[in-house]
Amino acid sequence: MTVHSDGPDETTRRRGGEEAEGQERALVVRYAPRSPKAAVLTLHGGRAEDVSASRPWHLAALRMRPVLRAVATGLPSDGIVLGEVRYRHRGWNGGAAADDVLRALGELREKFGPLPVVLVGHSMGGRAALHVAAHPAVRGVLALAPWLPAAEPAVHLRGRRLVVMHGDADRITGADDSVNFVLRARTAGAHAGMIMITGAEHAMLRRLPTWHRLATEIVADLLRDHPAKDGTVAEALAPGAPAFLRV
Repeated sequence: MTVHSDGPDETTRRRGGEEAEGQERALVVRYAPRSPKAAVLTLHGGRAEDVSASRPWHLAALRMRPVLRAVATGLPSDGIVLGEVRYRHRGWNGGAAADDVLRALGELREKFGPLPVVLVGHSMGGRAALHVAAHPAVRGVLALAPWLPAAEPAVHLRGRRLVVMHGDADRITGADDSVNFVLRARTAGAHAGMIMITGAEHAMLRRLPTWHRLATEIVADLLRDHPAKDGTVAEALAPGAPAFLRV
């Protein structure tokens, strides 16, 4: 499965360029199968407050391209829409980034009809993904080194499947905050688990193969109609599992 770089997406090419202004949209499609059955969307990081325009060449956006390519290698060769969420602004801005994710989910439905979706978000993108996880289209969330303040709500996650991965050497967002969030999500009735990556930091460069390997496995599992009975996700989400698994 090929994930396309910036430029007209598969849908734009097929429809003769009718969406030439697609950059103003919240959804950027990197791969569009002829018979879509599900979708994986990546959400990049950002800042707490920043109303400057978010651009595809910003480092936060570029960081998620290899993640999407890695995840694609573990998916069926056809049937899965691959895309990115493009925010209007670089900051969280009181939840505006999460609103952009909701816009992207709406645009996905407009293009392809109702599809189950797995969201993969890094840093602020992890927060945004978890913020909208109760949306009926969202089948699961993988949050990578997410920014999860102590007051971040979790009560809306009942029945949802989510996995958090965090490096224990992260100095930008707190791994302890992720542990606390996962525990609160479990209390709220979510199927939540966490994986702590030893020696890994916020940019996901240290132990990069581990980040990619686990993300590939987890996304493929979250997309399943029925959860696998074994593997990393089953181990992390088991009711009797510890607060986090360490790898």
